[in-house]
Amino acid sequence: MDIITTRTLHPPLIGITGRRKSAGIVGAPHGFVDAPLEAYMSEYATSVVSAGGLPVHLPMDAAPEEFVARLDGIVISGGDDVDPRRYGQAPGPHTFQIDPERDEFESALIAAGIARGVPVLGICRGAQLLNVVRGGTLHQHLPLGEGESHGSYAYPRAHRVHDVQTAPGSVVQALYGETTRVNSFHHQAVDVPGEGIVVTGNAPDGIIEAIEVRGVPAIGVQWHPETFGGDPVFGWLVEQAVQYSTQSKETK
Repeated sequence: MDIITTRTLHPPLIGITGRRKSAGIVGAPHGFVDAPLEAYMSEYATSVVSAGGLPVHLPMDAAPEEFVARLDGIVISGGDDVDPRRYGQAPGPHTFQIDPERDEFESALIAAGIARGVPVLGICRGAQLLNVVRGGTLHQHLPLGEGESHGSYAYPRAHRVHDVQTAPGSVVQALYGETTRVNSFHHQAVDVPGEGIVVTGNAPDGIIEAIEVRGVPAIGVQWHPETFGGDPVFGWLVEQAVQYSTQSKETK
């Protein structure tokens, strides 16, 4: 009989955040166009599955702390701008749509995850929010045509636009090597790192592209690894989630 591993029998449960929109964006029938819709890009889930995890969507109606108590790992996905008031600034002329409910929900998920030692992966907006939760600030706007033109949406989503130099001894360098090429779909980025935030990746123009939280399994990447297929950061998340799950069961 084939040996079935515990990981195969019980893949770690990875929660993925999304966004709330109106059903009209998917062509809902008349009478339902204003119905609330929970949505996220499916590549987050398929990336988790490919790495060996079991993805679940995290709707904003439930208590974040109760989710974290059940989860083995968390993905904070990309999306709209983080409210600048969360890092002591006011919205500027280039601030796009803000979703205060999502900011509150995901901030609580991050804080609870870090407190419990649940592995956290922040992607794009998720990386920015990870820094803000730790007391850091963001560049509110990166102008097009300067540096690497980080806000350009001219390329296909999986096109690798520029290099990221990783920091020696970091988890990111262990995953990607000294340099890696990434895509770039953002007009904001980490500015002043928050408490315990270690900068572990930079673009050639100096923009922060990867961060880690000292002493806990939490990584933020400014690019979108879910678009590449088989990106190693999802393998890291699932591996850490397996370890967390195993340790949690041993202490019960």
